Amino acid sequence: MLKAVVRGGAPVLLWRAALVAALLCGVGLLPWLSRTDPALTVLKARSAERAPTPEVLDAIRAQLGLDAGPLKLLGDWFGGLLHGDAGRSWISGAEVTPSVLQALGVSLLLMGGSLAVAVITAGVVCARTLRLGAGRRLDGRRSAGTGSALLSTLPDFLTASVLAAVVGVQLGWLPALGWYGPQWMVLPALSLGLPAGALLGRMLDDLLPGAFAEQWALAAAARGVPGRSIARQAVRRCVPGLLPNFGLFVVGLTGGAVAVEQVFDIPGLGRLTLQAAVAQDLPVLQAGTLALVLLAAIAGGVARLTAGLLIGPALRDGALSSLHRPTPPRTTTLPLLYGGLLLAVVGLGLARDPLRLDTTARLQSPSWTHPFGTDGLGRDVLARVGHGALSTLALALAVSATALVLGVLLGLLPRVSGPLVDTVNSVPPVLAALLVTGVAGSGPSTPALAVTAVAWAPLAAHTSALLQQERATTHLTATRGLGAGPLQLLRHELLPAVLPPVVRHALLRLPGVALALAALGFLGLGAQPPSPEWGLLLSENQPYAERAPWAVLAPATALALLGAVAVTGGGGVRWPRRVRRRGAGGSESVAGPGEEAAERKAAGEPVAASSAEAAQLTPTDEAPPAGPVDSVDRGAWTAAAGAASAGRRTGSAGAGDPLNTYGAPGAPTAPASPGPSARPAGGVRPDV
Repeated sequence: MLKAVVRGGAPVLLWRAALVAALLCGVGLLPWLSRTDPALTVLKARSAERAPTPEVLDAIRAQLGLDAGPLKLLGDWFGGLLHGDAGRSWISGAEVTPSVLQALGVSLLLMGGSLAVAVITAGVVCARTLRLGAGRRLDGRRSAGTGSALLSTLPDFLTASVLAAVVGVQLGWLPALGWYGPQWMVLPALSLGLPAGALLGRMLDDLLPGAFAEQWALAAAARGVPGRSIARQAVRRCVPGLLPNFGLFVVGLTGGAVAVEQVFDIPGLGRLTLQAAVAQDLPVLQAGTLALVLLAAIAGGVARLTAGLLIGPALRDGALSSLHRPTPPRTTTLPLLYGGLLLAVVGLGLARDPLRLDTTARLQSPSWTHPFGTDGLGRDVLARVGHGALSTLALALAVSATALVLGVLLGLLPRVSGPLVDTVNSVPPVLAALLVTGVAGSGPSTPALAVTAVAWAPLAAHTSALLQQERATTHLTATRGLGAGPLQLLRHELLPAVLPPVVRHALLRLPGVALALAALGFLGLGAQPPSPEWGLLLSENQPYAERAPWAVLAPATALALLGAVAVTGGGGVRWPRRVRRRGAGGSESVAGPGEEAAERKAAGEPVAASSAEAAQLTPTDEAPPAGPVDSVDRGAWTAAAGAASAGRRTGSAGAGDPLNTYGAPGAPTAPASPGPSARPAGGVRPDV
């Protein structure tokens, strides 16, 4: 055990410590990276009316020790941290540790309520799949995603503003501002939990059909196990693949809830770090970042430990079944429908002038002249939505594609990407944008770099979790036993199982990427008015949400349509598993591996067992089949016989168990047939 810790745990721990130290050093050097005078920024934060004379700035530098240089400040802060002292705020002069701990407690409480809402929302999203799976009526059903896509594209600040204005102010059911008790937590928790739960529910709904199709579920149904028990175990089977992203949501809902905390006036950690980043209050910013990094490490470790406990010894022994079966995509018209609506809106908007001002037509309701109404300056909302689609969609697609490539590549290296994902995810979006700006400078590519720097982390965590389970599957063990090398396993077994769900996950996050790009306009890093980007349209018209809701609903609906197109179109993402065959007359056609095998068997040629077939072989006799069997087929039989023998030795499937042969009680035995692909009786386990 000590050797395993030294070889495996120590390098990862050192890598994590190096990443945390680099992040804290980057935060401590933020004023110098961004080429700003920290004394001037602190003066503006303390008193905006006071004139920045050289004498005043010199006094601030002497008080804070800025003349000693950034390295001396970093050394002093790290030295005090070793003694439990995080310094004093440059703005208020108060001790940093109590204020950060108080803000962290508020954010953790808000995070707990948001996670409760997210779990309930995810259950509602997956309810239909669970009901159909429990009743064995899930065959061929495509995973639902339209409703969850619409819900997951809701911007948290827009949801918070609507809930505060309608539920809190107009109806008066719940308090809209402040943080004084449990009832003040309901509206913020709904604002954060609904989009997060929709995203998690959609990812879980994508995995459930594979769990209900596994042999244990089929055998349990054949034995008469209640459908509720099967559905509960199916959820348990799928949850480990989502726990890393669940851990990311924990940190994101703690430090990334800046907009919601601003709307509801909540003294949380996200709001504290935002104020510290804007004012360049380095001790507070460093302490808040360190708290988020520690929370990310704890959440990631708990998620991985829980995943191992839920899966059990099967993860170690390579006894899992693949949740991602190669199923042919089904034809659907939903992407065409949603895409046609989005193109129609964009086309109608492109024919109008997005910059024409008409102060006499401010905040007009929708009409024939202005189908989407007008905004606070009298500009046509339809025109602004149409013209903003070009830049918004193009940049969002480019960033999503880059994040997908980075996420998959780094997800294939879990020891490298695990600590990196936790560290990157702990950085609030505002701080990430400021760090990227300090390194790369302000320019047209800065928003894309800032969003890409954090957008790959959830995809890498998803890839690592799915890859870990896929490596422990029986069909991969059988394929490895047949002599397949690492590259062959990656190309033909791992990527076909892991890549499609990760691509669907990336498509589900596409509207969020578009919003994140536009949200950087508040920092002066992204698009600025009068640009018609959709995120800017939401932020500009947010103050008029109660008086002119159409000005906000139009760009929100466009984002929802984008999410619906991405999710419904992404539902058909599958790994191509086709080979070319020579038909009559020399013409070529495409056939699946099953058709090719059937033709070879009909012609009397020896057929090699595929990896999935080798994993499903459960012979009742450990002797290989008699007759002329090719070497690959005999190797598959030997590997399956060894697995069956190990199962009998551990008592997992006895010889008298009626499920040992076919997985259904009372199933007839298959007669052996002579020929090149002969098998002994009960040698092959057919689909139930």
